[in-house]
Amino acid sequence: MKYYIVAGEASGDLHGANLIKALKTEDPQAHIRCWGGDLMEAAGGNLIKHYKTLAFMGFIEVLFNLKTIVRNIAFCKEDIADFAPDALIFIDYPGFNMRIAQWAKSKGISTHYYISPQIWAWKESRIKAIKRDVDAMYVILPFEKDFYENKHQFPVQFVGHPLIDAIKQQEPCSLAEFQEQNNLSNLPIIALLPGSRKQELSKMLAVLLSVVPDFPDYQFVIAGAPSQDFGVYKPFIIGDRVKFISNKTYELLQHATAALVTSGTATLETALFKVPEVVCYKGSWASYQIAKRIITLKYISLVNLIMDQEVVTELIQENCNSAQIKLELQRILEPDHRKQLLEKYAELESKLGGAGASKKTAQLIVRSLQQLR
Repeated sequence: MKYYIVAGEASGDLHGANLIKALKTEDPQAHIRCWGGDLMEAAGGNLIKHYKTLAFMGFIEVLFNLKTIVRNIAFCKEDIADFAPDALIFIDYPGFNMRIAQWAKSKGISTHYYISPQIWAWKESRIKAIKRDVDAMYVILPFEKDFYENKHQFPVQFVGHPLIDAIKQQEPCSLAEFQEQNNLSNLPIIALLPGSRKQELSKMLAVLLSVVPDFPDYQFVIAGAPSQDFGVYKPFIIGDRVKFISNKTYELLQHATAALVTSGTATLETALFKVPEVVCYKGSWASYQIAKRIITLKYISLVNLIMDQEVVTELIQENCNSAQIKLELQRILEPDHRKQLLEKYAELESKLGGAGASKKTAQLIVRSLQQLR
């Protein structure tokens, strides 16, 4: 059968790659065409458009790139129509994917959504479009099933979180080998995960690195995103205790003592690697002013949202400053607090439903298509 997958970000590329592998296991004759990244291509998808050309962050940034977005939507529709897939699979990226879903549904194409849009955070009104345009929804957060089925009477499948699979697949690497391969010293590591978009990087790295002088017994290692060139990071790599590693975030988290992390999937990845973290986020003034008026969640990190309590400290906007970062970083480096965090992380992992999200999703998609035939 033929599958068309649309992912628009680095995290979608990771989960899309594992889904492609699972689809090929369930359907050895699978022909897969996709929007995504290098991982999806390496997994066997025919890559049509790279997410590097798609990722726009924040309300203002989207407005400035509307023409590009409209052109991409038109091209995507044409390409799907030419390919004529048995199943169209969306991975998050709702601003783009929901527009494609509406068009696809009108054309009679079977629509599947893996990794739900976060309508529980904002734009809950999208539930109307989801009910209308999505044939099957596969959710990865435990509270999403209750949200969809009990609040909105829309049946969904909870498949568990794909990060558990991705992390289990990570090859172990000794600390000595990691240090040698990446020109690191023997000092313990504080990982910096500043995001994957230029808009995030320009605002976050300066403030995160401002605390380096306060922690002379540690080296700070920036996790470079595969979507960005080294030139974006180069101005921030100053002194012998600030290091840079590109596209090796999981290897870095394997050996990190603590981490400073922007909001998003990285907060959950860090917790699953059992690394104490402080969540730091500072966006543009305009985007933040808009966001705080329409997003009513108590927390911004997935760790706290899933646990429904403040497990990790969140420093947002004006609270994301040198003094507060220093204070919270000192706190998570204390042995007692580290122990408490690791206990909460264990609870978090148990809530996520165990391994096998990609396999479960692929099985459900293939089974649904077989039933249609």
